[in-house]
Amino acid sequence: MLKSLFISVLLCTIISSKVFAQDTLPKISVTLYKGKAIISWKNAYPIQISNINIQRSTDSIKKFVTIGSVLNPMNEENGYVDNKMPEGKIFYRVFVAFEGGNYLFSKSYVPTLDTARRTNKEIIDFENELIIKKRAEFKFVITPNNKITLSEKKEALVPLPPPVFVPSKYLFVGKDNNVTIAIPDAATKKISIKFYDEKNAFLFELSKINEPYLIMEKVNFLHAGWFYFNLYENNNLIEKSKFLIQKEAKSSGSLKDQRNK
Repeated sequence: MLKSLFISVLLCTIISSKVFAQDTLPKISVTLYKGKAIISWKNAYPIQISNINIQRSTDSIKKFVTIGSVLNPMNEENGYVDNKMPEGKIFYRVFVAFEGGNYLFSKSYVPTLDTARRTNKEIIDFENELIIKKRAEFKFVITPNNKITLSEKKEALVPLPPPVFVPSKYLFVGKDNNVTIAIPDAATKKISIKFYDEKNAFLFELSKINEPYLIMEKVNFLHAGWFYFNLYENNNLIEKSKFLIQKEAKSSGSLKDQRNK
């Protein structure tokens, strides 16, 4: 699943002119291919672009929502692939923000059928090219005609951002570093939790949780740090997450002791 998600993100970042026809900003090309909307464009602006967002709506004027953005908005050739295009008549546009506060919206477009014949090899080669470009670091280059463009640095890779941590809605750590388990309907379900340390080594299991609100003292985990858990309902995994037990602050002694120093 993570691999397919990564490929989808790659497809949404850079569109090669060798595969799809492109218009020049503020015009965009929107084509339909195998159930996917392909939004692509060329950038001829000599000034710095800070951000490009892709927006989608069921109305050509209102109700536009942002569905994605591009990694390198100054690319000469760029685009986005909407892999989750809704049914019905859909409109697309791009929002372009320039450094200094100026911005513009493109006109809205309905995807048109891509009549070009694409072979499976062309699509595979295209996806492989995107994987390479996605991880490459780019640098700004001024061409002889004073046009700002981007040049790929083959020797360097852009580090991927860390995954966003979403806390559990069933298990959390209080200010006292004790672990609270809150499952309102635990009494009517077969709930169990398995706990693991930061090296994914199994620690222990709560095989039967019947109380809607349960507090586990931090001493059960022996030390501070990250711990992982799997939450099961009727032996089916319903949540896999982690929590942090922080180190206790060292006591600096009583006020009386400090005064006597």
